[in-house]
Amino acid sequence: MIISVLGIQVKCFHEIITIGYRVYHSYDLPWFRTLSWYFLLCVNYFFYGETVADYFATFVQREEQLQFLIRYHRFISFALYLAGFCMFVLSLVKKHYRLQFYMFAWTHVTLLITVTQSHLVIQNLFEGMIWFLVPISSVICNDITAYLFGFFFGRTPLIKLSPKKTWEGFIGGFFSTVVFGFIAAYVLSKYQYFVCPVEYRSDVNSFVTECEPSELFQLQTYSLPPFLKAVLRQERVSLYPFQIHSIALSTFASLIGPFGGFFASGFKRAFKIKDFANTIPGHGGIMDRFDCQYLMATFVHVYITSFIRGPNPSKVLQQLLVLQPEQQLNIYKTLKTHLIEKGILQPALKV
Repeated sequence: MIISVLGIQVKCFHEIITIGYRVYHSYDLPWFRTLSWYFLLCVNYFFYGETVADYFATFVQREEQLQFLIRYHRFISFALYLAGFCMFVLSLVKKHYRLQFYMFAWTHVTLLITVTQSHLVIQNLFEGMIWFLVPISSVICNDITAYLFGFFFGRTPLIKLSPKKTWEGFIGGFFSTVVFGFIAAYVLSKYQYFVCPVEYRSDVNSFVTECEPSELFQLQTYSLPPFLKAVLRQERVSLYPFQIHSIALSTFASLIGPFGGFFASGFKRAFKIKDFANTIPGHGGIMDRFDCQYLMATFVHVYITSFIRGPNPSKVLQQLLVLQPEQQLNIYKTLKTHLIEKGILQPALKV
């Protein structure tokens, strides 16, 4: 899945950069495409290095060369970026400074849209496959159902940027997506493979998706509000707590997610193009299909960090194992003292 995300990211970057290159190439100015791909390489090196440092810490400790790369990872990343920055300055051509700085900004905004948000997709993947599948499928469901409702019932235009979008399709897509997300969350919550965070185990030297599911993925009994009691004719219902969270994810996918598509439509109108590319016959480029997904991925990451994720014991343990023995001993003594003060541990008896 990570390789797939990387491939989509590179293709989206290529499609956006190509649009700028058409403008830039007409002035026969040097290095724009070369520097754009170089900056893509630098930013990917930084983000994927951060991922390796977070999730492969135990493995990295076994390899001396990797230890050096991880320890000085941010400095190396910054040095690589500085090299590209200097190459850009050296490429400046008299009478075209404004255009060249414009294209420099174009490259960096493209990196922000594609690389940063694809990194968040990967972070969501490591939290559990369910945090990847439900949001993505919700956006797809909203696209399909909004089109169907708009096709059969659409009468009222929604926004000038997309004349074919209607209020009927927008509202119908919203309710359909919430129902779909609720059902998908129920089905996927039953399986450890989808709900367990991905963790690296040094004893088997591989990632595992086995765990005791958290409370989010264990059936809980809830009392229904009065108006639902009358409709469903029962007072209590058993749900996975994640199903409640899926309502928030589906709501964002159907109400705010489409604005990623509207943004892309405005961008294409600004440059008088129909699609970002013709990669998929009849559907345009990869970016045309993933414009809403990037916005959705950012929301999911923010949602997890704000409302779901607590301290990760396994990640803390991995970080502790990286420390020197003296540092580990100091942390042990501090933790022991803290637990004794809270009454969790009994103080050792003095002989």
